[in-house]
Amino acid sequence: MKKSHSENLRKRKAAHTQCPDTIGTAAYNGIIGLTILYGFVVNALMVLFARPFFESLPVAAVLIGYLVSAFAGAIIANKSSNPVFSFLGYNLIVLPIGMLLSLVLPDSSTENIFLAALLTGVVTVIMMILAVIFPRFFARLGPSLLWSLVIGAVVELIATLFGYGGNIFNWLFVVIFSLYIGYDWHKAQSYSKTVDNAIDSAIDLYLDLINLFIDILDLLDN
Repeated sequence: MKKSHSENLRKRKAAHTQCPDTIGTAAYNGIIGLTILYGFVVNALMVLFARPFFESLPVAAVLIGYLVSAFAGAIIANKSSNPVFSFLGYNLIVLPIGMLLSLVLPDSSTENIFLAALLTGVVTVIMMILAVIFPRFFARLGPSLLWSLVIGAVVELIATLFGYGGNIFNWLFVVIFSLYIGYDWHKAQSYSKTVDNAIDSAIDLYLDLINLFIDILDLLDN
């Protein structure tokens, strides 16, 4: 579920670039928020009502469906400058993540799920505020965060193969995705304020939040 970030500057023009489709800052940020909220609502409905269906599927079908849908969604969203197609790509990312959440979350207590969601929300607000206060710091984080994420995922995989069952990697990814929230929020504000860029930015932030939530939940469960 760990995401990969790409600097799609060809598509997402900088804020100072003139664009005929520019909207107001409030509307732009509102679309980002509503798009993320939509993804969470879809995920919640899938967790509540679709678990029996997903449990009936072969494991191979679940994995293949997840990979195909997630990669197709990422490609469509990145390549398209049309907000309708970007939103379609977003849905193709939201649906497989909802499928995995519907299989994983029922193993956690309701208290831990709500606490993980609350902590994720608190961290998100804090990181967004910090990104506004310290824009230069967060602007420089992209390459460092990407390498930290890749190396951390590889080392975690190797450690798991050798039987490691601790939670140090959960703590590591909590830090990484917390910083990614600030980085992606700063990045979102640097793009032209268009509907398409708002949806693209929402995808990045949605993945940050989902990953942060899962890692916090793992820590609470262990």
